[in-house]
Amino acid sequence: MSSLLAGFAFGLSLIVAIGAQNAFVLRIGLTRRHVAAVVAVCALSDVVLIGAGVAGLGALVDRHLAALVVARVAGAAFLVGYAGLAIRRAIRPAVLAVDEDRPATGPAGALGTALALTWLNPHVYLDTVVLLGSVAAGHGELRWWFGAGAMLGSLVWFTALGYGARLLTPLFARQRAWRVLDGVIAAVMLAIAAGLLWGLRG
Repeated sequence: MSSLLAGFAFGLSLIVAIGAQNAFVLRIGLTRRHVAAVVAVCALSDVVLIGAGVAGLGALVDRHLAALVVARVAGAAFLVGYAGLAIRRAIRPAVLAVDEDRPATGPAGALGTALALTWLNPHVYLDTVVLLGSVAAGHGELRWWFGAGAMLGSLVWFTALGYGARLLTPLFARQRAWRVLDGVIAAVMLAIAAGLLWGLRG
């Protein structure tokens, strides 16, 4: 039980932060469209990555960091593109309000974005696979209990973020709030992209 709780706490410490993935899940939760699918994609992706780390893939990735260079460039390009979309939404407030009559984002687009924000982010591999995998290894035979706790943490977090966002709906009934949110999302995406590219200097 102690390993399970340790994994739960450690998993939350890695994902509870303002990042590209969390910002996207928050926006999906506020629009109340495809929430279950996006939450499932993010949580299940974490389950796969955590399982790979606990199984020892982290050590393999750590020895082949050249692959992460490609992931950094691809991830940065995607984040810059998504930031551009967020800026456009912030500039055009007419498309920001939660309105059931306006065309909804298609499920394929929502799921594709969720997958890209997860699997094109090299920090996911460094944190979830390499770091968490190494910490789990320290639990010896109980490492899978540690991993299960981390998996549970991801499931709890993304569910709470996706479905809890609707509690903020009264605030986001105003277009100004959507402007601010999309402005913050754009800034976060650009900052992460810059960080990814700056890391290539090393």
